Amino acid sequence: MAKKITRIAKLEFMAMQAKPGAELASLGINMPEFTKQFNDATKDRAGDVVPVVITAYDDKSFDFILKTTPAAILLKKAAGIEKGSSNAKAKIVGSVSAAQIKEIAEYKLIDLNANTVEAAMKIIAGTAKNMGIKVEGMEEVN
Repeated sequence: MAKKITRIAKLEFMAMQAKPGAELASLGINMPEFTKQFNDATKDRAGDVVPVVITAYDDKSFDFILKTTPAAILLKKAAGIEKGSSNAKAKIVGSVSAAQIKEIAEYKLIDLNANTVEAAMKIIAGTAKNMGIKVEGMEEVN
């Protein structure tokens, strides 16, 4: 008989730094087991924010899927800034090259709603524009 899903949650943790806490307690899963498995699975992504989709079952078991680091965090790192612009239309806070956009797009392609790297680049460039980050060397993105 199939397990009954009790909850699906989307959370973010720093790689290798998941700890039992209120977010996990509300899922009703085995927190020490989750943190051990998550931390083992994210060893190669130290220092990154890792989104995770956790499926909790009625018998306190769980499954989880790791996602790629959010584009905004990757763009801030590439531009060397602390945070995005408070008014993206009036204030540019940094810049990234088209090559950096392509690198981020290739990394994020599996989680984006895009079939090609070019389409993914447009999505990432749009995120950059909304953050007040100028994309240099790439034609204007609509």
